[in-house]
Amino acid sequence: MSFSEYRNSTQFQIDKNQNDRNSMNPAEFFGTNEFGDNSGSSSVDDDNNADVTTTDDGRGGGTDNGGIPTLPNGMTDWSQAEVIEPDKKENKKEEDNRLGIKTKPFGKYSTRRQGGVLRYPLELMTQETDYLQIDIQKYVPLQTYRSVPGDGKRYVTGNNFSNRAGRRTSQNLTTKPLINDGTILLPIPSDLKDVNSVKYDANSINGLEAIGAEGTIQLSNFLAGQMEKLTKGTFDGNKALEEAGQIVSNLAGDIRDGAGTMDAVRNYFDKRLASQMIGLFGGNVTPSNLLARGNGEIFNPNMELLFGGPTLRNFRFQFKLTPRNEKEAEQCKLIIRAFKRNMAPQAEGGISQHGNFFLKTPNVFKLRYRSGNRNHPFLNRFKQCFLSDMTVAYTGEGIYSTYEDGTPVSMILDLSFKETQPVYDIDYDERPGTEAVGY
Repeated sequence: MSFSEYRNSTQFQIDKNQNDRNSMNPAEFFGTNEFGDNSGSSSVDDDNNADVTTTDDGRGGGTDNGGIPTLPNGMTDWSQAEVIEPDKKENKKEEDNRLGIKTKPFGKYSTRRQGGVLRYPLELMTQETDYLQIDIQKYVPLQTYRSVPGDGKRYVTGNNFSNRAGRRTSQNLTTKPLINDGTILLPIPSDLKDVNSVKYDANSINGLEAIGAEGTIQLSNFLAGQMEKLTKGTFDGNKALEEAGQIVSNLAGDIRDGAGTMDAVRNYFDKRLASQMIGLFGGNVTPSNLLARGNGEIFNPNMELLFGGPTLRNFRFQFKLTPRNEKEAEQCKLIIRAFKRNMAPQAEGGISQHGNFFLKTPNVFKLRYRSGNRNHPFLNRFKQCFLSDMTVAYTGEGIYSTYEDGTPVSMILDLSFKETQPVYDIDYDERPGTEAVGY
C-alpha cells in the first residue's frame, strides 16, 4: 500500500487519533477540567527520585501549541506528514548479584538537593498573616558521643529566605518535588499548643539501706586517705585502726538509734534471711512483707520524688487541604510527597555511600511560627525535629470524591514531629530562646 492510499484509509485515522492521545495532556484532550482552566498539574513518574516534568508554561507534558504535536519541517497539515516509527528506547541491563540485589550504587540520591517553596493555600497567606514555616534540611550528626546542653549548633536558625510569605504568585512556587532541601508554608493549625515536661521518679530507701550507703562512702574515703598516706610515707597503722573503729562504732550507734533496740535489728535480719531462703524455693517474699505479717510494722520507706531526667517534646499538627483550583491541587500533591520523601530513611547511604548494609538518618525539619516576614512575636520556638508519624486521609469529608484529574476534593494531613534534643534552662537565655515565650 502506498503512503497516499494509507493516508486515506481508516487505519491512518485510527493511528492519528492514537498519536493525538499520546501527545496531548489529559486535560487538553478531554476538554476544560473541573478547575475551570486548561492548566495541567505536574506529573511524576514511578521513580521516587524523579523530577516533575514541566514545559515553559509550567504544565505537564511535552508538546507545544496547547498539546497538539508539532510537525517537522514547518508542515501544517497531517496530510503532508510521513509515517515515522517511534524511537526505540535503549535497553540497559542492570547487573544483579547472585542474591538478586542491585549492584549499581544509589548513593547519589542521598546527596542530591532540589529546593524550592511549596505553600497552601495560595491566596489566604499574605505579608500580614501568620503561618507555619517548615524548612527541610539535611541531618548533621554531632560527631561526638556527648551532647552539650544549650549547644548552639542545634538551634533553629532558619535559612537565607526569611520572607517566604511574599512568594504568592505561581511563578515563585516550585512545580518539582523537594529533595533534601526546600520550604513548606502552611496555615496556623486550629489546635495550637506546646507541652513542656520533665521526668520525675518516686524513690524509696529504708533506714538500714541508708546507713549502709553512708557507711560504704565513709569507708571508701577512709581507705583512699590511707593509701595516699602510704604513698607519701606518713602511714600510721595504730591511728588507722583507731579511725576505722570509730567509723564502725558510729555506724553501729546509728543503727541502734534507728531501730530502737538490738532485738529489733536481729528481728529484721531474721526476716531477711527467711525471705532469702523462701526465694530459693521460688517464693517472692520481702523482709517488709514478713515484718508486716509477723509484727504489724514495716520499715519507713523514706519515699521521695527525685529528678529522673529531661524529656523530648512532641508536636502534632492537623491541616485540612481543600484545593480550589489546579494550582492548589498541584501544591497539595507536592507537599504530601515532600513530607513522605524527606521523612523516609535514606537507602544505601553509610559513610562510603555505596554499600547496602547501611541506612542514613532521614532529614530534619526546622519549624517556625511566622508573622509576615518575621518570627511570631508570641508563640513558642522549636528545636530541630524529626517527622516521626504522618497520616493522610484522602476522604476529608467522609466520602470519596475527586475532581476530573483525580485530586481528592478534601484531605486531612496529620503530622507528628519530635524534637531531637531536650529543652534546658540555658536555652531560654540564648537566641532564639530569648524571643517571645521561648521554647
